[in-house]
Amino acid sequence: MALIKTPKQIATMREGGIVLAAILRELTATAKPGMQTRELSAIAAQRIKDNGMKASFLGYRGYPDVICLSVNHQCVHTPGSEYMLREGDLLKLDFGILHEGLHTDAAMTMLITNLDKDAVKENLEYRQRRQLVAVTRECLERAMTLCRPDGHLGDIGFTIQQHAEKNGFSVAKELGGHGVGKELHEEPWVANFGKAHAGPRLEIGMVLAIEPIINMGKGGIRDGKDGFTYETADGSLSAHFEHTVAITEHGPEVLTV
Repeated sequence: MALIKTPKQIATMREGGIVLAAILRELTATAKPGMQTRELSAIAAQRIKDNGMKASFLGYRGYPDVICLSVNHQCVHTPGSEYMLREGDLLKLDFGILHEGLHTDAAMTMLITNLDKDAVKENLEYRQRRQLVAVTRECLERAMTLCRPDGHLGDIGFTIQQHAEKNGFSVAKELGGHGVGKELHEEPWVANFGKAHAGPRLEIGMVLAIEPIINMGKGGIRDGKDGFTYETADGSLSAHFEHTVAITEHGPEVLTV
């Protein structure tokens, strides 16, 4: 069963989510070809400290970093490393903050490039990569609009899967979203596939981390060599977006903006 949050708890999560979103914006503005992903980890760690908060991910099930920095075929859960970002990489930044005992969680994907917008538009490979990013973001946006009282959990997964597949992409079915709050991962699991009007009803006070993980190739995943990363089984590109969303009497409220 999902844990229902009080208005006070949601307000606290909103405070953490605002800081989380600001750090993600800084990281996406900073990431560029030639940077090592561990440099981004260091910035994230310092900003958490600056704001007097804690990292949700560090130490969680042994995870060694404050942020996940997955590249290209890596779907999720990649620690920062000496890997140097290259022109054309797809970088996924997945980040959580613990504020006054409550977690928020968000992620985004960006194209690493020094090219201007016109040059990117003229590059077929880059256009395809940006299309994957755009569709994954749209999957999240469409799913968030469904976070309303008396909706169904299955509506979220159904909408994500339908939009991804309509655009020629696939869902990593083994990976999905989750409840979030006192724990980083709470019930319910929020699948990125499903049946419309099926599953548990959504209730006021539920807070969900919705995170479509969409692949350019087939949907299968496999374990990476580092013991933390999940990557696409066929080596295809993957994109990932996530927000923490509260279900209120007025509809969805995104807490990580």
